[in-house]
Amino acid sequence: YFDAGVYESYRSDAGRFPKSVIGNADAGWEDSYWLDIRQTDILLPIMRNRMQSWCKDKGFDAIEPDETEVWSNDPGFPITKEQNNAYNRQIAAMAHELGLSVGLKGNTTETPELWPYFDWTLNEQCWEYDECELVRDSFIANGKAAFNIEYDVDPDCTTANAWRMNSARRDLNLVGPTNPAYRYAPCIPDGQNSWSAPASP
Repeated sequence: YFDAGVYESYRSDAGRFPKSVIGNADAGWEDSYWLDIRQTDILLPIMRNRMQSWCKDKGFDAIEPDETEVWSNDPGFPITKEQNNAYNRQIAAMAHELGLSVGLKGNTTETPELWPYFDWTLNEQCWEYDECELVRDSFIANGKAAFNIEYDVDPDCTTANAWRMNSARRDLNLVGPTNPAYRYAPCIPDGQNSWSAPASP
């Protein structure tokens, strides 16, 4: 996991980002600011280094670039959907050049355009926002894995299982199992190796 669409002042490579690429605050996330993803000559080398040194060199075989849906937020730059999609395609291509699997994190409304370039997808709250069919008709329809996490509503497990979408309910802060706020309720229980509903007791 790393953030590919925002600047965060506390990251070890924060000094590599010039002020010209740093935009508006990413609402809800302290010390996080949207990036001008049109400036690929500056940003792509930084992201490639993250993939290599933060991920591949540590033995990971897949990456999850996050915060990449910049255009539909308030980045402080006139970024178009097409420019955003182009940036994401370049991120995916770099990952593949490094021999890494890459997942599309979020960007649910862009899955029709982006599914060919990513190996799998992880979305948050597609049941809550009525966007899951976009994932079904793109990644799942083309034999690619789809993961879904819900925080405020229960996923439609009957439909998710029928579609072969790996859905689960979690707590927003993703705390550990010893924390009283911990919540983890997957549609298919851990250890079950089929998409069929569990047998009644």
